[in-house]
Amino acid sequence: MLAVAAQAYTEKEYRAAFLKFIKDHSKHYAQSEFAAKYRTFKANMDFVQTWNANAENHRVAINKFADLTVAEYSSMFLGTRANVTPGPFVPSSTDSTVDWRTKGAVTPIKNQGQCGSCWAFSTTGSTEGAHFLAMGKLVSLSEQNLVDCSNAEGNQGCNGGLMTQAFTYIIKNKGIDTEASYPYTAQNGNCHYAAANSGSTLVSYVNVQSGSEADLVTKINAGPTSVAIDASHSSFQLYHTGIYYEAACSASALDHGVLAVGYGSTGSKDYYIVKNSWGTDWGMAGYIEMSRNRNNNCGIATMASLPSDK
Repeated sequence: MLAVAAQAYTEKEYRAAFLKFIKDHSKHYAQSEFAAKYRTFKANMDFVQTWNANAENHRVAINKFADLTVAEYSSMFLGTRANVTPGPFVPSSTDSTVDWRTKGAVTPIKNQGQCGSCWAFSTTGSTEGAHFLAMGKLVSLSEQNLVDCSNAEGNQGCNGGLMTQAFTYIIKNKGIDTEASYPYTAQNGNCHYAAANSGSTLVSYVNVQSGSEADLVTKINAGPTSVAIDASHSSFQLYHTGIYYEAACSASALDHGVLAVGYGSTGSKDYYIVKNSWGTDWGMAGYIEMSRNRNNNCGIATMASLPSDK
């Protein structure tokens, strides 16, 4: 994490910013927690000022997570638990651009809320893409179905899971219900999958060669791809715009499931287009551009998978 220097603002400026933050995000605090939330907000304000003053790539900003410490944010919103030793880094060499959003294969940004179900949103995203490619129709699929029903495969609902285990559930179950028929609640519930409401099936999935960004690009060329990353840094929590790069990122300790929906380049800097599940009021309208060909930064190619519905 970036070291933060002495306070960057006056007490009056901190307080005015905090009161605006509370109003803008409809925050409500118990009297006993107000002081701690204010201290955390001030520290995050300092972080934003210091980071942006030295930024070479992406910029950060005060957002809806600015009253959370990294530990609090991680426990509430990160739910992929994997510690994987990546294979050797293999860069991709393409200069082309792919964006599955423009082809109709990506549903609008969703919001997982305070539930560690990112793995379920990553799974539905790539499965929605696979179904679109197989059937020519985009259908929003049920994360709650996966949260409630894939425990036998090793997932733990709001307490975390893995996309590969969710793919296995869909394959074994011979389907996953639509979002409309099985809406999201942001909490664990009892399984009530109904085959009559199935919106998609899966036949198989393939894993990206661990550490190979060349293979990840190959998979993204074939469709939206589930990826696991290290998102446990203030620079990700408060991400605002630009190509994300975090020198402190791990390529092996992965804690967040997201969806790679494309890739491109800006000048000499390559990036992946990544769909998150924190609503449109985070990042670039719910998206983040993550570094490509920078030695598998944040482990984006360590544990990625592409499902198939044909």
